[in-house]
Amino acid sequence: MTRKIALITGGSRGLGKNAAIKLAKNHRDIILTYRTQQQEAEAVVREIEALGARALALPLDVADSSSFDAFVIEVKSQLQTRWQRDSFDYLLNNAGTGLHAAFTETTEQQFDQLVNIHFKGPFFLTQKLLPLLVDGGRILNVSSGLARFSLPGSSAYAAVKGAMEVLTRYQAKELGTRGITVNIIAPGAIETDFSGGMVRDNAEVNAFVAAQTALGRAGLPDDIGDAIALILSDGSGWMTAQRIEVSGGMFI
Repeated sequence: MTRKIALITGGSRGLGKNAAIKLAKNHRDIILTYRTQQQEAEAVVREIEALGARALALPLDVADSSSFDAFVIEVKSQLQTRWQRDSFDYLLNNAGTGLHAAFTETTEQQFDQLVNIHFKGPFFLTQKLLPLLVDGGRILNVSSGLARFSLPGSSAYAAVKGAMEVLTRYQAKELGTRGITVNIIAPGAIETDFSGGMVRDNAEVNAFVAAQTALGRAGLPDDIGDAIALILSDGSGWMTAQRIEVSGGMFI
């Protein structure tokens, strides 16, 4: 059986790493990207290979759209060399960074960085990768619970995630002619190193999240990795243009 291939941006740590491993356990091969953490990314590759899947780590700065043409050429070359294919099956636009700053204190530089990483980057990277994505393939974008509920200090981050939710619907509409589904997953507060590990390491923040969540705790990386594997499973091909929040019922 030919394994399907998932390309995951930001796969060296956190939710991207977890998703890569969960997809590998579901018999997917993985191309993951990293920006600076090459050693960590190579460790993820070895972990995936130990599961019997093939994996590859490539450098990519999603904030630098001028690098995308060269990245796509490299992906195509690696597909041909390692898989004897000209295409891949799934794209997970996961790479990102956080910002906790009041609306009145957010700088233009911080705003531009968030737009480049979370909106402009996924917009044009997806556009450039479309010739390599199979007809009937899947695109999964990443939003945040913060695009639905409002917590002070997240205005810029939540706004660009909201933009990705609108883009997801348009992509689903325009790419449906190729049988490509496009959905967006919105994690709640998760115990990772995101935003300096605030939810994981700050007991007060963790307790606040747990108190506001129907299932009574903060989320774990496994919660999101499992959901991503489910959304990218063979049984979800009729689902498109959907925002799927995976937050344990936060602020409901």
